[in-house]
Parts: sequence; structure tokens; C-alpha cells
Amino acid sequence: MAREAGLDLVEVADKENPPVCRIMDYGKYKYEAAQRAKESRRNSTNIIVKEMKYRPKIGPGDFETKTRKVRTFLEEGCKVKITIMFRGREVQHPELGKRILDDIAVEVEEVAKVEVYPKLDGRNMVMVLGPAKNKSRRQATRLAKAEPAAALESEAVSQGVNN
Repeated sequence: MAREAGLDLVEVADKENPPVCRIMDYGKYKYEAAQRAKESRRNSTNIIVKEMKYRPKIGPGDFETKTRKVRTFLEEGCKVKITIMFRGREVQHPELGKRILDDIAVEVEEVAKVEVYPKLDGRNMVMVLGPAKNKSRRQATRLAKAEPAAALESEAVSQGVNN
């Protein structure tokens, strides 16, 4: 029957009694399976974990700079591991590191959520932040706000209005 139809006879379940066979175009089946596998690989997301290291005695300028970089990592969709490194007797005051980690969490709360809460790991205190789920909606609203301003600007340029 398979030869008459110009198709292949494919054994589906060889362990059954009697074995189960199917008449199909095997080349087309393999091609479609490869396309499905390729599509599933394309839809999978690779989460990258970036790390930012802080010190308990960090200055306000350095704190702002590093926190701004953490925010950009989170907006790109990466997870961020934040490490507070203690040296010498600084480890006797873990509340300083906890306060810094809490300040970071507050600064980036609109783009991130805390996945692993602060914990002391030897001489380091570690916290992991992940990107917020509603990031795409936030970007869409930003674009919607930016588009009318761009449209007004292009309209003003086309009318020859100078500032």
C-alpha cells in the first residue's frame, strides 16, 4: 500500500504486539520535526547572570554609578547577583551590607524583583535580583509616550518652526 501511494512504511511502536506501522512521507516528517525543534530553541530564553560587587564603605557617587549599571542590566533582561565584600573586621557588621542591599532593592524596585534575599556567605553577602515580569508593558508605555513627542517634533520641522 505504501509503494502504491509513493510513501514510506514507518514502524511507530516496535515493542507492541503486533508492531504498529504507519504510512507517511518520512522525509517530510523529519523536516517538520527539525523545524519544530528549531522553533522551540528560538523561543527559549537564555538568562544571563551579571555580577556587581559593592563594599560596605562605598561612597554615594560610586553607589549611584553601580546601581545605575545594575538597572541597565535588569532592563536588558539579565539577572544580577549583587555581592557585598567584607574585609577584615567589617564582617562583624553585616547590618551595613544588609542596608546597602536594601537600598539597591529600593532603587531598582520598578524594574526588578528580589529572587534570593540577602544572606551571608563566608566573607560576602549576596542577593540576586531578576527582571520584573511587566517589563514589556512598561517599555510599550514608554514607546507610546515617546511617539507623540516625536510626531510633534517632526511636524514642527516639516512646518519650518525654529526654536
